[in-house]
Amino acid sequence: MSALFNFHSFLTVVLLVICTCTYVKMQFPYVLDRKTGFRGFFWKAARIGERLSPWVAFGCFVMGISILIL
Repeated sequence: MSALFNFHSFLTVVLLVICTCTYVKMQFPYVLDRKTGFRGFFWKAARIGERLSPWVAFGCFVMGISILIL
């Protein structure tokens, strides 16, 4: 089943994209310096991870617990 049709998998993918983009932007800032186009999507995901990092971390923690339990 695709992650687009399963809400739990979709949330997992979104959280992983946000965390990965934020990590890449912190390590290699020149990779995500473009704010438009296809790479702009990843720049925006990294921005969400930077500004909402406590909420993203909490979401990752809750998602990890739910994956272990379910």
